[in-house]
Amino acid sequence: MEKAGTRKFAVLLCADESEHVKQAYGGYLKVFMGLLGEEDETWRVYRAMHGELPCMADVHTYDGFVITGSCSDAHGDDRWINDLVSFLRALDSMKKKVLGVCFGHQILSRALGGKTGRAMKGWDIGVTCIRLSPSAIKLLSSLHIPSHLPIIECHRDEVWQPPPHAEVMACSEKTGVEMFRYGDHMMGIQGHPEYNKDILRHLLDRLLQRNLIQQRQA
Repeated sequence: MEKAGTRKFAVLLCADESEHVKQAYGGYLKVFMGLLGEEDETWRVYRAMHGELPCMADVHTYDGFVITGSCSDAHGDDRWINDLVSFLRALDSMKKKVLGVCFGHQILSRALGGKTGRAMKGWDIGVTCIRLSPSAIKLLSSLHIPSHLPIIECHRDEVWQPPPHAEVMACSEKTGVEMFRYGDHMMGIQGHPEYNKDILRHLLDRLLQRNLIQQRQA
């Protein structure tokens, strides 16, 4: 039973988890809890790519939502993607806090009126140095984050155009919108702050097996 006043968060899982991530890390729910969670919080996972989302009657009970990465395209028209876009628009209207990561970053941008598509410079795989904007450095000053920040990336899509009124907070040589924020309640990050090298390595193996990347890209 949840304690009164316990903060509650949901992870919207947009990809099937590998057996390695489940066995080694307890699944992406535990991965994100390890990155973002604090003591006495309640976290739950919803398998968005299989049509599972919180019912609107329960949304008010959540303090925030995290949208994960995916092998799917954020600019696609699969039913679950369209349902997720509608859900994110509802969260925006309620001013709910949302963090989108990789695919989550892209689908959040799309839901808020931005444009996404194939990355102009192709796949970005490995560790990329992103440059934070002066306003981002000021906003995140309490975290003591450097202006040039290395982050693990693995994506072939990107945000072409951020949502109207959104602030671009970081860029890199390959990607113009590495991070954006929308108001005080929504943020997208193209990279994977939740990954370590082991998770990346096993993801690359899966992408190679599915012929989504070639050996020279990995």
